[in-house]
Amino acid sequence: MKQILVIDDAATVRLYHRGILESGGYRVTEAVNGVEGLERVAETAFDLYFVDVNMPVLDGYGFLRELRSRDGPQPPAIMVSTEAGEQDRRLALEVGASHYMIKPVRPETLLACARLLLGERSTP
Repeated sequence: MKQILVIDDAATVRLYHRGILESGGYRVTEAVNGVEGLERVAETAFDLYFVDVNMPVLDGYGFLRELRSRDGPQPPAIMVSTEAGEQDRRLALEVGASHYMIKPVRPETLLACARLLLGERSTP
């Protein structure tokens, strides 16, 4: 079963993403900020990351910069944010995001993107 890390400071967003991803057959771990996310990465090998941009302690950009500077496997990461500007998308991709999505994300879109980045076929 594929492992996904959801990093967001909003409990409601984590719960929303967890529900969608678990319904798609994934195992989900949560973190409330980038520092906690890096701690989770040290404990578990993840197949995909869903990362919020604006978080206290260490934001999503900082998390991805640190993650991408490390040796070892580099699973895809989806940046999920309310920030809709082109500069936000560009910065996310520059720091290592594989894709950028604007909140709120529709469940079918979230699952389709996860499946695509995990190299899986979408279910009809």
